Amino acid sequence: MPKISVVTPCYNEEGNVRALHEQIRDVFSGLPGYSYEHIFIDNASTDRTVEVLRELARGDKNLKVIVNARNFGHIRSPHHAMLQAKGDAVVVMASDLQDPPPLLPEFIQKWEQGYKIVLGVKSRSEETPLMFLIRKAYYGLIGRLSDVRLVKNATGFGLYDRSVMEIVRTIDDPYPYFRGMVCDIGFPQAHVHYTQSRRHRGITKNSFYTLYDMAMLGITNHSKVPLRLATMLGFAMSAFGFLLAVGYLLAKLVFWSKFTLGTAPILIGFFLFSSVQLFFIGILGEYIGAIHTQVLKRPLVVEKERINF
Repeated sequence: MPKISVVTPCYNEEGNVRALHEQIRDVFSGLPGYSYEHIFIDNASTDRTVEVLRELARGDKNLKVIVNARNFGHIRSPHHAMLQAKGDAVVVMASDLQDPPPLLPEFIQKWEQGYKIVLGVKSRSEETPLMFLIRKAYYGLIGRLSDVRLVKNATGFGLYDRSVMEIVRTIDDPYPYFRGMVCDIGFPQAHVHYTQSRRHRGITKNSFYTLYDMAMLGITNHSKVPLRLATMLGFAMSAFGFLLAVGYLLAKLVFWSKFTLGTAPILIGFFLFSSVQLFFIGILGEYIGAIHTQVLKRPLVVEKERINF
C-alpha cells in the first residue's frame, strides 16, 4: 500500500491545527488504497499549539510531531520535516488552511499518472488585492531573472515523489530555496490551479523581513543577473560620466567667460553615483551572506522532542 507523508510546519497555530488534522484524516478516509503519516513540525510556538498537538497525537498514531528547540525560521524548519518523511510521496502544505486539503486526491491522481512533482498554483487569492499583486510581480521578476524556469504563483504547496526527495537529500543545503530547488531538478511537473482562501483563524506570521528574506534567497540562489547588471551599469555610467566631462570641458573652453559649472551638477552627480554604489554593494552583500550561510553548514534545526515517531 503506497504511503503518503503530509508535512505541515506550524508556529502559533493553536486555532488551526485541530481543523487541519481533521481535514487530512477525512481526505485519507476517502482514499482506502493509501496509508499516510501527518508530520507537524512546531517552530517553538509560544501559544498552546504543542499542547493541542500532544492531545491529537495521543488519539491518532498517524499523527507525528517534531518540536524545535527554538524558532529556526520559515525556511529551515519545513525543509527539515520533509527530510524526516518516510512516504512514497511527500505533500507539503501550510497549517493555516490557506492550502486546501481537498486538493490532495487530485495531487495523488497526477502522481499516479507518472508526474514526480505536482505543484499547487494560486490562480486567484482571497487575500488583499495589493498583497496578491505584489506577490505576482515578485514571481514574475524572479522568473525573468532566474537561470531555471520557476513556476509563477507556486508557493511550495504540492506533492513530491520519493525520488525527488532523495535528490534533495543529496543537495544538503543549510538554507534552501525549495520551490527553486525542485524546478532545478528538472523532472516533469503537473500543475493544479486553486483559489487561495483567507486565513481562517489567527494572524499571518509573515513580516516584511521574512518576505524580503524569501525574495532575496530566490534571487541569490538562482540568478547572477544582478551582479552582471552592476558590472554593465557601472561601465555605462562611467562612459556617460566621461562624455559629460568632455562636454563640460568643451563648453568651458568655448564660452570661458560666460559658462559657470555651478554646484548643482556636482551634488546631483555625487548623490546619484553614491546611491547606485550603495545599492549594488547591498546586492553584493546578499550574495556574500548566502555564501557565508552555505559555508557555516549549521543544522537545519535542533529538535527538542519527537512524538509518535
